[in-house]
Amino acid sequence: MNFQRGREREHLEINLVPMIDVMLVILIFLMISTTYSKYTELQINLPSADAERQLERANEISILVDAQGQYVVDRRPVAYVSVEQLASELKRAGGALKEPVVVISADAKATHQSVVRVMEAARAAGLERITFTTQASR
Repeated sequence: MNFQRGREREHLEINLVPMIDVMLVILIFLMISTTYSKYTELQINLPSADAERQLERANEISILVDAQGQYVVDRRPVAYVSVEQLASELKRAGGALKEPVVVISADAKATHQSVVRVMEAARAAGLERITFTTQASR
């Protein structure tokens, strides 16, 4: 018995829109997740650079940071107590200088925190010009 005598068969079709949506979501997920993997592959050795040696300026405040986090401001050892104390040492060193430049010479194995402390102290002391020294790469 054929009960579907007058009905026509529906044409089968594949709807590609949902499949494209799913593929775009997967593509976006892969793009986002793979951008973070390049940061884990970085191997950096600081500080070294190929640049011309600059002449010493008269308005420099020289700050040395060694690998243990000890500070020397203009050839005077300074024990770190706080950022405010380091800022007062920087103000003292740059007292008579016009627009002093803070020159940070940090050891390659110095912690990032010890260098950031110097930058924060310079900001607190009102010193806006900061630069870093490096050694020439071999």
